[in-house]
Order: sequence, then C-alpha cells, then structure tokens
Amino acid sequence: MAEPLLKVEHLQKSYGNKRVLEDISFEVDEGSVVVLLGPSGSGKSTLIRCLNGLEVFQSGSIVFNGETVQSSQKNWRRLRQQIGMVFQSYDLFPNMTVMENILLGPMKVQKRKKDEAARQALSLLKEVGMEQYAEAYPRELSGGQKQRVAIVRALELNPRLMLFDEVTASLDPEMVRGVLEIILRLAKENMTMIVVTHEMNFARQIGDKILFLEDGKILEQTPGSQFFARPQTDRAKKFLESMDF
Repeated sequence: MAEPLLKVEHLQKSYGNKRVLEDISFEVDEGSVVVLLGPSGSGKSTLIRCLNGLEVFQSGSIVFNGETVQSSQKNWRRLRQQIGMVFQSYDLFPNMTVMENILLGPMKVQKRKKDEAARQALSLLKEVGMEQYAEAYPRELSGGQKQRVAIVRALELNPRLMLFDEVTASLDPEMVRGVLEIILRLAKENMTMIVVTHEMNFARQIGDKILFLEDGKILEQTPGSQFFARPQTDRAKKFLESMDF
C-alpha cells in the first residue's frame, strides 16, 4: 500500500498559554481531498498554516512525501515549492501585472526560464478564463478574478499538494461559484488538496475525507459521504443542522 503524501502526528500548537491545536493526527493520500470543517475559532486555519510553515508548532510531526519536516525557514522555502497555498485575501502584488505576479515564484525561486514559465502561465490562465487579463493589474480585477489569479499563481509552481483556506470567504455570492468550479475541476484531475470551507454543498461534493474540528481538536475523521449522512457526534450533528444547505 502506498505511503500517504502527508502524515501529521500528534501536532500541538499554542499561543502563549492558549492551546489552539491539540493532538492533531491525520493522513492525506495522494490524489485525495481532505476538507476541514468546524465552527469559527476551531483551529482550521491555524492547522492549514502549520502545514505550510506559516505557523510554528510546538510538538508533533509533519511528514511530507516521506520526509519529516524540520521547522527551519530554509527547509520551508524549499517545501513551499511543492505545497501551494491560496488564501481568502488573494495577496497579489498591486504594482505587478497578473503575469508578473504569476511568474515571480517560478523565476525567482525555481529559477525557471521566463519563456517556459510564461507558456504554462498562459495555459493556466486560459483554463480559468483569465487569459485576456494577463497584462492587467490587480486593481482592475474583481474579487473572483483575483482569486482565480491566486490559484493560477499557486499551480504555476507544479505543487504536489494544494491548500485552500476559505478562498471564497471574501467574495460576493455571484463570484463564489466560478472559484469553486475551478477547485472541483482540480479534484477531478486528482490534485491532492486540503480545503477549509464553510460551503457545505461544496464540501460534500469534493471531500474524500472530512476532519471536523472544535476547540483545536479533531472530533470526527470520516469519509465525506459518511460525515454528511451519519455524523458520529452530537456536536457534528448540531453543526450540520445549523448550516443552510
């Protein structure tokens, strides 16, 4: 049996005396989608940021592609080439065009040639319906368009794992569907992903495995179909009942 692409064991994270992640353990198989669900403040975003080196954890281990992750900045810079992340806030450089934003990582970090990287960028932009905006600046784009560019920027590095942290949270409702359709297409193409979302119908469509968190702990870890049909805990049942889907 193949080893999981990502293995997290007994992860602990605190801010001072406040414990925000408690004994987190799970695995992500290559080609699968894991969805993190739970109420606000349950630790979902903190967990996903730990998986990309943006938050320092105090104990436990992360094993990615067979390699135990060391928490040095040098090590994380190398690993981030294989772990793409998209935030709800886009984080595009306002003084750069769409193409310049996308090419910055592959040229500066991966030392790729501009022509080759640009060809891939244009292909990816075409896939998300944004090729005509290659020379536009972020201020000229809508929120949904910026988020599509942010996804392309992450995919341009050819990551093994994609992390999505509430990528539709700051979008107008009419913008949400287009962004979610891109992520659904990536799932059908067997992109390995971890997704934080409050979109329950989307989570049900995409999640091979659901991790339900509260107070920094995993209360449930079940296949997606089982979680939505037969949640194991009363807390998960109440959570689902409170969501409009």
